[in-house]
Amino acid sequence: MTDAYVVGAGQSSFGAFPEETYRTLFREAYESAAPTDLEADDVDEAFVGTLGVGGRQIGLAGPAVTEHVGLHGVPCTRVENACAASGSALRQAVMAVRSGMADLVLAGGVEVMTDASAEATKYWLGVSGETEWERMAGTTFSGVYAQMADAYLREYDAPRRALSAVAAKSHANGASNPKAHLGFDCSVEDAESAEVVADPLTLYHCCPTSDGAAAVLVASEEAAASFDERVRIAGVGAASDRVGLFQRDTYTAIPASESAAATAYDRAGVADPRTGLDFAEVHDCFAIAELLAYEDLGFCERGEAAALALDGVTKADGDLPVNTSGGLKSKGHPIGATGAGQAVEAFDQLTGNAGERQLEDPERGLTHNVGGSGGAAVVHVFETEGVTGA
Repeated sequence: MTDAYVVGAGQSSFGAFPEETYRTLFREAYESAAPTDLEADDVDEAFVGTLGVGGRQIGLAGPAVTEHVGLHGVPCTRVENACAASGSALRQAVMAVRSGMADLVLAGGVEVMTDASAEATKYWLGVSGETEWERMAGTTFSGVYAQMADAYLREYDAPRRALSAVAAKSHANGASNPKAHLGFDCSVEDAESAEVVADPLTLYHCCPTSDGAAAVLVASEEAAASFDERVRIAGVGAASDRVGLFQRDTYTAIPASESAAATAYDRAGVADPRTGLDFAEVHDCFAIAELLAYEDLGFCERGEAAALALDGVTKADGDLPVNTSGGLKSKGHPIGATGAGQAVEAFDQLTGNAGERQLEDPERGLTHNVGGSGGAAVVHVFETEGVTGA
């Protein structure tokens, strides 16, 4: 079975772009990922993640964007897995390459979220939650994650300030990312004193709704040899769980994340993520989601995530930098593009192309993409060549 490599990755800016469409945003991402001499015949397969917020092109949304960028005749599958859509699309690309069915595969995602009314956007976001007993009862995603945050702060006697430390750290990173939606600094005090959205979450504990696209080229070892840069996809893990938060046994963990990470670590030979990873891009749709990810992904023991944030361990200059891109909180969260966008940051860091955000000689990084409040999760481990397990 061949290894799979990322040989190109790019994204559009994330933000609000009333003059753009889902097709033009995807073109921007694709053209920043693909070499100029890449022909349609070079690409064997494509997988595109999108929820279809606002109702545009619900059917055949994948072929609609791949045809627009000139991939005529390339088989394309649209992947829907809520906010984990393009992380799942990337996993499909890896599977296609490793199975031997394809040598070069495009994985990407796109979403336009800012051209609908607040009520319409709330509806389209809500379809990824449990419909009968959560959404029909009036629960929103901010409400669901607020329940998780309240349960976590109570169970571990953690200060809300830890949520604000996560937000401030993400904004500090996003301020150095020219493609970030909210690319400005936010202090811990700003986050603490901001308007409450769903207690205990304030405005700065919540990610924005964004427009954007991301694209990743995945190649077999043989095909990767013809590209200038390549990063090995060392491990992939995915898991599903009950869609409704009320259906699960815990409010203070996302079991699908833990399971997906365990599989990815095993396949990548990562014995301890605290020493075996140089950075991580985790799914921080709300600040509490990042704290839960620290524990679900094994960065610390249960109940220790708040200390990790408050002690600066996950800052860009900390022992385990998290969300150097700014994460969903600052870079933005165009649902279908988020997972692939995380892979773009991992590729840029491992090839030394992260600009002002560049870490010092990273060798292995992780991406973690969650659907809904934890109904699905996908984890990828990326590494430079020649890295051994740790």
